[in-house]
Amino acid sequence: MLSSGAVHAQAAEPTVAELQAEIARLRQALANQSAAAAAPGTAPAANSTSAVSTPAANGNEPAATAEAPKEQELETVVVRSRNRLERVQDVPLSVSVIGGRELERELAFDIGAITKRAANVVRNTGNSRTYSLSIRGVGKVSQTEAQDASVGVILDGVNFAYAPLSSFDFYDVESVEVARGPQGTLLGKNTTMGVINVTTRRPSFTPDASWSLTLGQRKTVLAQFAGGGPVIDDLLAFRGSLLVNKGAGPYKNAYNPDETYFNRDRVAGRVQFLLTPTPDFSARASVEIQPKGGEYYNGLTVKTDVPAFNAAGAPTFDTSNDIRSKLARDWFARTGYTYEGDYLGKGFPNNDNQRALQTSTNGASLELKWNIGSHDLTSITAYRDYHFHARNDSEATPFDISKNGGGKNDAYRQRSQEFRVASKAGGTFDYQVGALLFENTVDFGQQGWNAGWGADAGAWFANNAQYATLSTTAAGRLLLSDSLNGLNKASTQSVRNRSFGIYAQGDWKATDDLTVTTGVRFTRENRKNEGSNYLVSNGYGGALNPVFSTGPASEPRLALGGFDSNAQGVLAPSNTAEQLALADQVAQRYFGKASYTLLDTTEQRQVAAAKSLRSSQIGRLWALTQSEAFRKTQPSFTFSPSYKLNDDQTAYFTAQYGEKGGVSQLVNGKSYLAKPEKVTSLETGLKSALLDKTLFINADIFYTQVKDYQQLVVEIDPNNAANNTQYTGNAPKVNIHGLEIDGSYTGLKNTTLRFSGAYTVAKFKEFPNSPLPAEGGPPGATMADLSGQTLTGAAKYTFNLGAEYRLPVWNDKVFHTSFNTAFTSKINSDGALSSYAWIPKNTKTDFSIGLGRRDQAFDFSVIVKNLFGDDTPQNRTWTNYVPADPRWIGFQVSGKL
Repeated sequence: MLSSGAVHAQAAEPTVAELQAEIARLRQALANQSAAAAAPGTAPAANSTSAVSTPAANGNEPAATAEAPKEQELETVVVRSRNRLERVQDVPLSVSVIGGRELERELAFDIGAITKRAANVVRNTGNSRTYSLSIRGVGKVSQTEAQDASVGVILDGVNFAYAPLSSFDFYDVESVEVARGPQGTLLGKNTTMGVINVTTRRPSFTPDASWSLTLGQRKTVLAQFAGGGPVIDDLLAFRGSLLVNKGAGPYKNAYNPDETYFNRDRVAGRVQFLLTPTPDFSARASVEIQPKGGEYYNGLTVKTDVPAFNAAGAPTFDTSNDIRSKLARDWFARTGYTYEGDYLGKGFPNNDNQRALQTSTNGASLELKWNIGSHDLTSITAYRDYHFHARNDSEATPFDISKNGGGKNDAYRQRSQEFRVASKAGGTFDYQVGALLFENTVDFGQQGWNAGWGADAGAWFANNAQYATLSTTAAGRLLLSDSLNGLNKASTQSVRNRSFGIYAQGDWKATDDLTVTTGVRFTRENRKNEGSNYLVSNGYGGALNPVFSTGPASEPRLALGGFDSNAQGVLAPSNTAEQLALADQVAQRYFGKASYTLLDTTEQRQVAAAKSLRSSQIGRLWALTQSEAFRKTQPSFTFSPSYKLNDDQTAYFTAQYGEKGGVSQLVNGKSYLAKPEKVTSLETGLKSALLDKTLFINADIFYTQVKDYQQLVVEIDPNNAANNTQYTGNAPKVNIHGLEIDGSYTGLKNTTLRFSGAYTVAKFKEFPNSPLPAEGGPPGATMADLSGQTLTGAAKYTFNLGAEYRLPVWNDKVFHTSFNTAFTSKINSDGALSSYAWIPKNTKTDFSIGLGRRDQAFDFSVIVKNLFGDDTPQNRTWTNYVPADPRWIGFQVSGKL
């Protein structure tokens, strides 16, 4: 168990010797039974390492099923699902567990599909690099490369300190556990809102192999293979897993129909080896590779008409937001492309410069375990990396305007070493202590080209006065094009984070029924960041550069080598001979005159307009600058008494406190240090096993207080109210309260039900300095006060229901059908809580139906995702929205070898 749950849940893991003995008993049992009674799930015997339970969907079939009784009994021996589920009943914390088989039956491989099967946890919209996870309404924020997520993810004991690492598919999964509230006193890395812990199937000395092939709409091919067994009996075992997930997306790019949005381009493979030279020692090595794949996500927006007035009541016509006016300019109108008929009317993207997001990740880990008498020692050494490359067409037209936008994460790397020592379970006081050394680095944009401009950019970004000045003559139109054509800019970051944490947690069994769990952690954080913003290429208009990049003279600026002239294009007397020669080059190229002094007033004003346009797009630049480092020792603790009311009911109270590191960052060349996020959580709950342990219900109520919630904020220049800076800062106070329920029911013949739901109220108690939304604010407003407002992405009501029905037919066949339904009440999808960003309540259902052999040698299934075609937008602003992923139908053949 990765949370503040009982230590014995971690320490009670079976040893290799126990597993080997169990396998021997299995082999004898199998020899005495008919082939038809061979139990599915034999392989998981060596995989039952999850500290929490696996629910019914992971092997806990209903007791009343018509399956052969011996088969049911054998499965219980191997997987111990009943025992492990009851063990979760003793954990004094809100925990959800999802079985791997439940995920596989409806192709729920990505983190978004996983979160639709647990209470009060959400995968927020965004691409691989920008998405986030929320628990109890907290976590949907604009991520920065230097920021930790509020919700952590663990894969096979390895913590992911960077949210994008969990944006890939999870495959060959044994179970997923969701623990809510601050974590870190038992194992791993500290988090403030919770952890999603994914455990994959481990190597076993019992041979097994499974495969599946899914073909579906939009040319989808999804293939899986997993299997393993002994290399050397009782000494070395292996397991290999492979996933191929490829297919076109539902939305085509009109500019290039071969480019489709929401496509899949994923291949992943993992190899594990288990070495057991003695009954008291084991070593497991794992290597995983997910090579680069290209997926289209950015740029998929359906455009909507800009409202006639902004929030201040001012008209939006002929402003920077007025796309209609831009497209009416003769530069664009002469092509026949129109605002109503094309930009708004098609309902799908038409992007000339959008490229697929290129992502990849690789990882390796070595887990060593020793049984040293009265204690168990664990060591986990791990490495993980991530690559991201985006090339965006941000204005979303077929014109050559925006190029190379979005940025490139050249390399994210993390390295970790963790040691844990746990006492043997069963004493009056069970405990575990450990230490984690964690280091992660991000090199972002080091190869440049994070923003670029094309031949039509000048005509698009020019204001009305600039366009009127430049568009009337051939020379002016050339200036308009050259002003931005070929210009490319780089924004770099080099993040260096190092943390060292020590932790301890113990269970004091005060009486047979009362257990008091306490834990503490101290983490020393050292976080640094440096970055720059510079021109990579001047393009065609280098001679039109300003003397310096924009910004106050008191702040960092870069010299750009241009000549100095005023707003009318008149040369300044301070120009050097070199600058005057550059001005003459401009006169020669655009007007055919030998000297700049020969230009007339109109021509000088055209040069001034082009220089002003270029300078506004270049913006702020700065040389390599070191931001203020964040260094602090951060505490975490948990206190949780639990009391067994009877054999089937346990009541508990939990108090938790946790912090996540501050953010060292640069914005416009200046250092802005975000304070650490601090969370205090109180929770009380009741865990019940009812109706002869066929109905499990875990319910809790919680209250959480967040101090200095890390969120995008705005800082206003006291000397110039129009000059403001947005950066990741802190909302002073956030309060959350609500209730949660999680359960399963196996009392119906052949049927398994699991359900979860939550009522959550998550609000800013104090947040006076939020940026204004896109539509602005009241007249004169420079920031928004969101105090008392609901957090972005925080739904008041969420509910999940999953069911599976399995009916033996025709002696050796099994008919099966299942579904999972996830309901979410309305949310606001905008970080600044735009009044246009509300997403209505919605329900999405995945469904499968099939027929297979009882020995699982072959199965055929039809799988439908988004069965009822819910078309609720994923995200919305006042000018566009991201459409839903529509219904998808496929069929799957699968089996075991």
